[in-house]
Amino acid sequence: MTTALASLLLAVTAATPPAARPSPAPAALPARPKLVLAVAIDQFRYDYLTRFRSEYTGGLRRLLDRGAVFTRARFQHFPSVTAIGHSTYLSGALPAMSGIIGNDWYDRATGRLVTSVSDPAEKILGGGAGEGASPRRMLVSTVGDELKIATASKSKVIGLSLKDRSAILPSGHMADLALWYDAQTGRFVSSTFYGAALPDWVIRFDDERKADAYRGGSWRGGDLPKEAGPALYGAVYGSPFGNDLLEALAERAVEAERLGQRGETDLLTVSFSSNDAVGHEKGPDSPEVRDISVRTDAALGRLFSYLDTRIGMGNVLVTLTADHGVAPLPEVAASRRMPGGRMPAGSVRDAVQAALVQRFGEGQWVVSPSDHSIYIDRKLVAAKRLDLDQVQDTAKEAVQALPHVLRVYTLHELLAGSASDDPVGRSLANSVSAQRTGDLELLLEPYWMFAARGTTHGSVFGYDMHVPVIFMGPGIRPGTYRRDITVNDVAPTLAEILGVESPSGAAGRVLDEVLAIR
Repeated sequence: MTTALASLLLAVTAATPPAARPSPAPAALPARPKLVLAVAIDQFRYDYLTRFRSEYTGGLRRLLDRGAVFTRARFQHFPSVTAIGHSTYLSGALPAMSGIIGNDWYDRATGRLVTSVSDPAEKILGGGAGEGASPRRMLVSTVGDELKIATASKSKVIGLSLKDRSAILPSGHMADLALWYDAQTGRFVSSTFYGAALPDWVIRFDDERKADAYRGGSWRGGDLPKEAGPALYGAVYGSPFGNDLLEALAERAVEAERLGQRGETDLLTVSFSSNDAVGHEKGPDSPEVRDISVRTDAALGRLFSYLDTRIGMGNVLVTLTADHGVAPLPEVAASRRMPGGRMPAGSVRDAVQAALVQRFGEGQWVVSPSDHSIYIDRKLVAAKRLDLDQVQDTAKEAVQALPHVLRVYTLHELLAGSASDDPVGRSLANSVSAQRTGDLELLLEPYWMFAARGTTHGSVFGYDMHVPVIFMGPGIRPGTYRRDITVNDVAPTLAEILGVESPSGAAGRVLDEVLAIR
């Protein structure tokens, strides 16, 4: 019996499943950062990180050493310009969704050129009289907007730059304040969209006349004027001292608004614009671009040191990118036996105008100043009872006959999706708006441009589209990441970290690989 009982007990034991082991407790999510610092450097190609790395000792060095660095981040829109790059950064949206299709465009409703942020309903604060600015032309939300919604506006969102569009578009519709630089007065200004008057701390900062301190200042690009006035203030903008001035403003904003010090996560967007001014004038291979890149590293280092003292960098989530790259000077390209050159300004408009007059009769057919985007007078088309698609097709034939034109798309082709199968055309398809896009969009061959001097950007090629993307701070897994990503991925990743809704038009993915907690 003893043997039988033992056998029965063994059988029962074997048939009884072992007690389930308790699941390990999930790792605690890192606390929300006290401050998100979203940095953009205007016209900062990815290769500036690698080419000048040995000279970086400040903020860029810290980001490269301690951050999650993506080596293959690109944009996927056209044209690659400031307004689109800055609207993409913290909205994650393509231009077709955001409505920001360029720095400016021809507004068919009013018959005039508008900028991405111009707003006749608002006035400038702190500067001369004139049209104000706002984010109203942007159709989607940003990370800042979603953060404000999630916290019932307890979080503060502030945008700073030397350019209006670079301060306004990343910070979004619900931003508490956006400030930009007036190169005529050397002061920072804003718009009545953000309130009836400038905050007192901004007025005090402006009254300190900090731009005047750069009189006679020297850098690799030469000496600044020795007298205060518009000449000096414009020169500050076009030199590393413009970035230094912006960094000082960022410190003052953190102090005055107590950003990251109030028990809520705040967002500060800072866009350094002076790099773009220097790059357009001197080109990416110049000693001046090298100099301003190294000085930007130093300015970022000062900002990080200040935040470390004020908040603690362990409580600050930093993300850095650029709004676009830049092409080499055509003369430099020629010296390397590379293709490229300069197209005469007006050559495309003149060709379209002549072709439409020849086929459809007299009239001022082209109503916009751009050669990249051709707008046709719709009223003239209607008055002559013509088919708009046919008019666009005729214009396209004229442009295709010009030298150094790589692609031409009519608006009706883009709206029909016929460009989407072409890797080049896909960037244009990502950017089409039925109401805002030109009747004709064209792309020149690599290294060709309409700029009469200096250099420019705007193409879909690597030198314009390949930019840095770096994250650093709490919850980020440092390292080098070599997979392809888009700048559209930044916004949903920040939203995931902050635990807020992804921006309404975001087209990117969460960069899960950099998150320390998955």
